[in-house]
Amino acid sequence: MRDRSSGALHATRPPSRRRRGRRKVAPTLIVVAIVLVALLLGAWYVLFRAENPVDAGRSVEVTIKSGSSTAAIADVLAKAGVVDNASMFRLRARLSKSDGALKPGEYAFSTGMPYDRVIAKLESGPDIVYYSVPIPEGFTARQVAARFTKRANIPEDELLSLVTSGAPEFEADHPYLAKAHGGSLEGFLFPATYRVKQGTSAHDVVEMMLDQFDARTAALDLDHATAKNLDLTDVVIIASILERETKLAKEYPLVASVIYNRLAKPMRLQLDSTVFYGLAVGTTTLTKADLQNSDPHNTYSHDGLSAGPISNPGMAAIEAAAAPATTNYYYYVLTGKDGSQTFTTTYADFLVAVKKYHEVFDK
Repeated sequence: MRDRSSGALHATRPPSRRRRGRRKVAPTLIVVAIVLVALLLGAWYVLFRAENPVDAGRSVEVTIKSGSSTAAIADVLAKAGVVDNASMFRLRARLSKSDGALKPGEYAFSTGMPYDRVIAKLESGPDIVYYSVPIPEGFTARQVAARFTKRANIPEDELLSLVTSGAPEFEADHPYLAKAHGGSLEGFLFPATYRVKQGTSAHDVVEMMLDQFDARTAALDLDHATAKNLDLTDVVIIASILERETKLAKEYPLVASVIYNRLAKPMRLQLDSTVFYGLAVGTTTLTKADLQNSDPHNTYSHDGLSAGPISNPGMAAIEAAAAPATTNYYYYVLTGKDGSQTFTTTYADFLVAVKKYHEVFDK
């Protein structure tokens, strides 16, 4: 093609293919970017949207177990509604460099709390303190009160007053206490390991123990005892004696059979444990005067069962007291260093067993 102004010849170049390709790529990149942004936003929504509807401001208690990872803690908090998203909590904890600094324990939170406040609280440590208070089978009411004072700071004078004379305060919810001797809760303070929150009152401790007694004895079969004109309180009295009369749980049904057989004869029970109960703590030997004293629990000087329980029995003793073994035994005496006893039907055989006792323990 000739240039009219200069007469020079110039080749006319076709449009560059590369340039056309670039024009096509630009819109494609925009579309891809939009799609990626949409996917990221979707992923963000899925990861960080509220997992559970949160009723903000509601008080909740949360337990963070020892050794829990941040992820595990986040899940616990989200399920309780303290935070609305576990993934967001993990991210915030990581950004604040709190991984590994969140302390286990019992916490009081509110639902829907800000993440930074939750993290700060977990870094500071638990604000709810619980005490573990184990009460062994066979403890007396006084021992129970002393144990709760020592382990959970419950005022001993208040608790002691309740367990020794406070039955009327609890009778409405626990009607069997109407027969409680002198208002004592002895026998019904169920042995278990109790988890007690700091600041719990003496009244609440007693209610906790009585509720445990109710729950554990709800299915107790009293048919055998009822046939012998005994009720729940009588069964608990027998069980409390079993806890004090033998060291071996496997012998509970046999000792119970001796008690039932003597009651049926009738024959005084004459059980040393019932005498010790009315004596000063720490007494280890009995005198003739002790055996003859007028304490209402003394089964040497009174017919029938002791006036009330002499300890707080566990379930094994209670079940044995409700359903004793079927025997013709009327006597027993300790003859084994492992705590085992010899059971006899006649007094003559009992005296032989007593001789064995001396042979074993008087060396």
